[in-house]
Amino acid sequence: MNRTECQRLVDEYIRWLKEELKVTELDGSCQISTPFLDRHNDAIEIFVEKKDGSLRLTDDGYTIRDLRASGMEFTTEKRKAHLQAVLNGFGVRLESDEICVVVPSEGFPQKKHNLVQAILAVNDMFVMAEEHVLSLFKEDVALFLESQRIPAFSDFKLSGKSGFDHKFDFGLPRTIEKPQRILQAINNLTKDNATSLAFAVADIRAIRTDPLGAFAMVNDTVRLANEEYLSALRAYEIQPLLWSHRQDVISMLNGRG
Repeated sequence: MNRTECQRLVDEYIRWLKEELKVTELDGSCQISTPFLDRHNDAIEIFVEKKDGSLRLTDDGYTIRDLRASGMEFTTEKRKAHLQAVLNGFGVRLESDEICVVVPSEGFPQKKHNLVQAILAVNDMFVMAEEHVLSLFKEDVALFLESQRIPAFSDFKLSGKSGFDHKFDFGLPRTIEKPQRILQAINNLTKDNATSLAFAVADIRAIRTDPLGAFAMVNDTVRLANEEYLSALRAYEIQPLLWSHRQDVISMLNGRG
């Protein structure tokens, strides 16, 4: 895939994003309905209000309250720590139940992007209401990489053609045989997180002179991975790896396969 093709994908994504965003004026604020869907297939909504000359962006507490209503409590130190790590990674914070961020007007595009990505990440990392899901998937992937002595950087950030920064769960260093690569841990593969990852990778590739490899480690032990979404990742040259077959891809992650 050459740079022109990558740029076309980025342009198509941005055009789709603009067409699907819907704004509703409220009393003292506005509501932005995004094309990204939560785990109920409802549009993710954020609210924007002016605060002391800046803008405050928030999900109005919906994400946390919805997970709590489904049986996902944040009472253990481990879960609290993981939640905080996700929020820190996107530069947002939790106030009461609200996932939010305060930003100057000129910083709105990046922070709006970060807030939506944080909401998606919280939904994905805490699809844990099922009793048999005992640990967070990203942690499982990190432990697997460590146990196999696969070099990796956690919370790896790269900038793209759009000007957005994109955060990936892991970065894998360049080897003699393979270029620099990113690895995203996806606990529940959906159309939205497949699309979001595809955009991020294409956006970065559009300005790089060096190639960038991309993997998605998909948890298929709780639910089978949707073949349509796996094919979508492959179409954007992102190699899906199934958690149930992780032993088969050790050399690939080490940069030898």
